[in-house]
This record gives sequence, structure tokens and C-alpha cells, in this order.
Amino acid sequence: MSGRSIVIIGAGGHAKVACDIARLRGLTVVGFLDSVYRERHGNAFFGATILGGLDKLEALKADGVGQAHVAIGDCAARTRLAEQASAAGFTLPVLVHPAAVAAADAAVGAGTLVAAGAVISPGATIGRYVIVNTSSSVDHDCLVGDGVHIAVGVRLAGQVRIGAGAWIGMGALVKDGVSIGAGALVGAGALVLQDIPDGVTAYGAPAKVVQRVSGHSSVDR
Repeated sequence: MSGRSIVIIGAGGHAKVACDIARLRGLTVVGFLDSVYRERHGNAFFGATILGGLDKLEALKADGVGQAHVAIGDCAARTRLAEQASAAGFTLPVLVHPAAVAAADAAVGAGTLVAAGAVISPGATIGRYVIVNTSSSVDHDCLVGDGVHIAVGVRLAGQVRIGAGAWIGMGALVKDGVSIGAGALVGAGALVLQDIPDGVTAYGAPAKVVQRVSGHSSVDR
């Protein structure tokens, strides 16, 4: 197959977004992989086919498919599967929608997706396997760790720090200079004015910590 071929890991709504961006960037999507709903294997999906589960990676690599993208919203699962695909020899391209804006000096890690309308400002560093979702913005000199999900319409002011695997919910606003810990969950519409520790759920305006994230400890990541 062509060196421009890519397989999408995941077959839900976010996989449609990733597939659309890949096609807009001139890649050929050979199909989707879904290890959860095996009854969907062989079904048509978004102009391609659900080829099977992760067990198909070896055959796809042998067929000349060199690129993969993990299009799963769950941060821990996305990170785990991206590392599995990388270990299997696949390149994890950065997928940036043509209608997104990224500063020339912004650093964006492998396997990250930047959706339509998103803005990444000068000096920002975005890790691997990150989702910068539709119409969100990451202002100057922010540091976003691996596996983070910045949901639709989030606004990060300048010099925000977000730890690995955190989820920043739809429409949340984060004040300049604030740090959000690894594995934290920030609720939709939250107004984050103070630092949020690792592994907690926080929401509200202003955002307050309400509980620990189940199964998280300071040594998880």
C-alpha cells in the first residue's frame, strides 16, 4: 500500500473526526479497528470498513500500512493503545485540521489531533496522544502533558500546565498560570482559578475539588 495509508483505531464519533482530518490531509484511510464491539467487524463505517480488532495490526503492517491514529476519547485507553501501535512499528502522525491554527513555534507531539477551529498559540507545547478538540484554544507558553483531552470549546489562558492524562471538560475556562494535575477530571463549564491536584475531579465556578478519581494514585503515571 501507499506510504500515505493510515488505519484508525476506534470506530465511534471521535474516529469520524480523525478520519475526516486524515482525508483532508491527503491520507488514505484503509479502515478502522474496534476490539470492543466485535459484532461490528466487517461493517461499513464512515466510508471505510471496520476491519477487526487490534489483532489486525500485524497483518496491516505486513500489507504496507505504516501509519495509525488512536481515535478514542478515554485518555488512559488512548495512551495505552497508541503505545501499542508504536511498539508494533506504526508511525503516529499529528492530525491537524486545515481550519485549525497552530503557531510556527508550537510543539505538538506524535499521535495528537487538533480539530477544526482550535488555536495553539506561540510557545505552547502539546504532548503525545493529545486531543485538542473543536474550537478550543491553548494560549501562549502552555504545557500540555501526554494523553490529555482538551474538550470542545475549552479556553486555556497563558502558561497553564496540564499533567498527563487529564481531561478538561467542554467549555471549561482555565486562568493563566494555573496547573492541573495528572489524571485530573475538570467538569464541563468549570472556571478554574486555582491549581487542581493530581487525580481528582473538580467542577463549578469557581472550580472546587469534589472527589478523587477512582483508581488513581500519585504513582499511576
